[in-house]
Amino acid sequence: MRNLVLAAILAGGMMFGQTKKVVNSNVEWWGYKIAKTEASSHNGNVTLKSGDVVMKGNNIVGGTFALDMTSINATDLTGEYQTKLNNHLKTGDFFETDKFPSATYKITSVKKNNSKAFPYMVNGTLTAKGKTNPVSFPAKISLKNGVLNMISDKFTFDRQKFGIAYASAAKDVVVKDDIDMIINITAK
Repeated sequence: MRNLVLAAILAGGMMFGQTKKVVNSNVEWWGYKIAKTEASSHNGNVTLKSGDVVMKGNNIVGGTFALDMTSINATDLTGEYQTKLNNHLKTGDFFETDKFPSATYKITSVKKNNSKAFPYMVNGTLTAKGKTNPVSFPAKISLKNGVLNMISDKFTFDRQKFGIAYASAAKDVVVKDDIDMIINITAK
């Protein structure tokens, strides 16, 4: 009887997929002022609190990543200006981290992509500031010796769809709607 239960558990795991935990990550972001150029931008990183990728065979069939928005950090500045920007990004003008300390990305599917450099398209939903919208990105994905690596190309999403709106007199003329990101994860 015990062997029958064990066999049922193993078969269920193969049918529904195997979960791999993210063990290493790097999430970079870019925000733009006035124009979407390197000279008119801020960039930095945000910490991945937790993450998992669900595999069925050698294919990704799901996954969830939780970003710690309280860790948002501008790396293009130092000292007093870095502190001011980091604190401002955490206010209601942007990510309102006291009310929304996390953002979550859920993978809904992974499809082949026409790009040789990034041959997969990862489709999913991003939830930030209590709002959920679809966000997709091109990626390189490899699986070797049970270790999964996923590296995205730089991709863009519209911050306005998540209520991330700068509440200044000049409003969103000063800050562009696009936020760019690159995600790099290792899971096993």
